[in-house]
Amino acid sequence: MNRTQLKRSRILRMALADPMHPEEKDEPFIVKAFKIFIVVTLYWFISITMVFLNNYLLDNKDLDAPLFVTFFQCFVTVGLCLLMNFLAKLCPGYVDFPSLKLDLRVSRELLPLSIVFIGMITFNNLCLKHVGVAFYTVGRSLTTVFNVILSYLMLKQTTSYYALACCGVILGGFWLGVDQEGVAGSLSYTGVIFGVLASLCVSLNAIYTKKVLPVVDGNIWKLSYYNNLNATILFIPLVIVFGELGSLFRFSRLTDVHFWGMMTVGGIFGFAIGYVTGLQIKFTSPLTHNVSGTAKSCAQTVLAVAYWASSKSVLWWTSNIMVLGGSFAYTWVKGLEMKKVQVPVETQNDTPQKSKEDLGV
Repeated sequence: MNRTQLKRSRILRMALADPMHPEEKDEPFIVKAFKIFIVVTLYWFISITMVFLNNYLLDNKDLDAPLFVTFFQCFVTVGLCLLMNFLAKLCPGYVDFPSLKLDLRVSRELLPLSIVFIGMITFNNLCLKHVGVAFYTVGRSLTTVFNVILSYLMLKQTTSYYALACCGVILGGFWLGVDQEGVAGSLSYTGVIFGVLASLCVSLNAIYTKKVLPVVDGNIWKLSYYNNLNATILFIPLVIVFGELGSLFRFSRLTDVHFWGMMTVGGIFGFAIGYVTGLQIKFTSPLTHNVSGTAKSCAQTVLAVAYWASSKSVLWWTSNIMVLGGSFAYTWVKGLEMKKVQVPVETQNDTPQKSKEDLGV
C-alpha cells in the first residue's frame, strides 16, 4: 500500500471521528443504542412503505402507465430539492442543504449516469409491477452478482473465492425461486427479465456514481438533484413514445385528489429514502447498513406474504433464505476482507518512522 493510500486512510478516520461533536463520545451506551434503533426503524419504515406504495400505484388496473408514475416521482424529488434549498437559505441555522444552482455543464456530464439511473428506477418499478412484493426480493437479487462481474470487467477488481461462493448461493436461490414461482403458476417471465435488468442497472449506477461524484463536489444531494432533473426531462419523450399519455387521459380518476395525493407521497418517500439511507450509514456503518437492508428485505417478504394471505411452499421459502443468506454472507466476507486490509495500515501508522512528506521536505 503506497503513501497516498495511507494518508487517505488517516484522513478518512479523522473525518469519521467527527471532532465537531466530541460530546457524542461521552454519551451513555443506552442513548447511542436508542438513537441507532430509531434511525434503523425509520429506514425500515420508509423503505418498506415505499415498496408497498409503489406496488399499489403500479398495480392500478385502470392506469397502465409505469413510466409516468416513475416520471412523477422524479419530478417530486426535484421539487423537494428546490424546496430544501430555499429553506436552507431562509433558515441557515436550522436547515442544512447544499446550495443548488443549475449548471448545464454539470447536467451534461451527469447525463450517462442519468440514463443508467432511468433504467434502474424504471426496471425496478416494472419488476415490482409484474412480480409483486413477495417475490420482489428474489427477482431483484442479482445485484451482488453483477457487482462482482462489472467490478472485474470495468474496474479490473478481483473477488475472493469466499465472496464468489456467496454469489453462487445467491444464484442458486434465484434459480430456485424462479422455479417455485413457475410451479405455483404465478411466474412472470417479463417481471423476472425486468428484475435482472434492474439488478444490472443498480450495479452500473453504483460504478458510474463513484466516477461522477467529483463533478458535484462529492455531494449526494446535488447528485440527486441533477440526476432527477435529467430523468424528469428524459422521461417526457419516453412517456409519449410508449403511448402512456393516452392511457393517462382515459384514466377515470385523473382529477381524483386521493390519487394525486398517493402519487405525491410516493415521490416524498422516494426523496426520503436517500436521506434515511445516509442517516443509517452515519449512525452505524456501511457494513451494518447492508446487513440492515438484508434483514429489511426478509421482513418485507414476510409482510407481503402475510398481507395477501399467500400460501408458499417450503422450497419457495428456501429460495428466499438462500438469497438473503448469501447476501448477508457476502457482506460479512467483504467486511472481514476490509478489516484485513486496515490492520497493516494501522500497524504502519503506529510505527514511529518519518519520511520526507512527514518532515515537509
